[in-house]
Amino acid sequence: FLKPVTGLQRCTIDNRVTRVAWLNRSTILYAGNDKWCLDPRVVLLSNTQTQYSIEIQNVDVYDEGPYTCSVQTDNHPKTSRVHLIVQVSPKIVEISSDISINEGNNISLTCIATGRPEPTVTWRHISPKAVGFVSEDEYLEIQGITREQSGDYECSASNDVAAPVVRRVKVTVNYPPYISEAKGTGVPVGQKGTLQCEASAVPSAEFQWYKDDKRLTEGKKGVKVENRPFLSKLIFFNVSEHDYGNYTCVASNKLGHTNASIMLFELNEPTSSTLLQEVKTTALTPWKGPGAVSEVNNSTSRRAGCIWLLPLLVLHLLLKF
Repeated sequence: FLKPVTGLQRCTIDNRVTRVAWLNRSTILYAGNDKWCLDPRVVLLSNTQTQYSIEIQNVDVYDEGPYTCSVQTDNHPKTSRVHLIVQVSPKIVEISSDISINEGNNISLTCIATGRPEPTVTWRHISPKAVGFVSEDEYLEIQGITREQSGDYECSASNDVAAPVVRRVKVTVNYPPYISEAKGTGVPVGQKGTLQCEASAVPSAEFQWYKDDKRLTEGKKGVKVENRPFLSKLIFFNVSEHDYGNYTCVASNKLGHTNASIMLFELNEPTSSTLLQEVKTTALTPWKGPGAVSEVNNSTSRRAGCIWLLPLLVLHLLLKF
């Protein structure tokens, strides 16, 4: 993009002028109405008693420079000079390719731009945590890169001739697995149970499960291993006594591995005898609230407790038989 699209050169004259010409440096472009140059982009716009003007269409940077209007008046030549400045919008002509690098290494990104005036080049990290520019230069150097510095880096070139041009480079930071969550869980016998293991890693971690140094596979009856890029689940569809114990989740990628121990323990369900004991305890414990200071209030409270107890006793008999 060139600005202006046309170069208009205007020379104001009067009736004393007898001869006129336009020159570019020492080359004659027009003399009066006669065209001397071969460039089809140079055209005569007007040649009147008050104005002599030419136009250069589709200007290029090579058209920049001095232009001279030469006039002859009463045998005394006069000249008027104008300097054509061609502005060019910024253009990024070279930029680094997307890069994948291991955490802790150094990187260098390059962004070369052209334009007239010379554009200003800046780099910024496209990240919610990033603030301002990371570099106000064509080159961006990062020493000892961390996983938080991964993502897109945007190069912007601007010179106020047109809107800034931007290009992006994707930086991938590889790091070994880190298990962020691995919690034990309690499950009653005969119920479904799930152990979860979450790990952050680039490239994504591969998961394996072990119990007593024996690897668990998909073929094990009643057990399923469900893996996602950052999460692995060990699912028990019908927990039995021998399923309880300590399990090891191993997460690994090409940069290393890590593991965590997760416990599957028994969780007892409340029985009917436990329920009856709770009911008896509730029935024998008088309610002590505001106003419970007289014998009348205590006896009234016990009658209310018996009414509330009746549905629970019926439920207990139904469960027993």
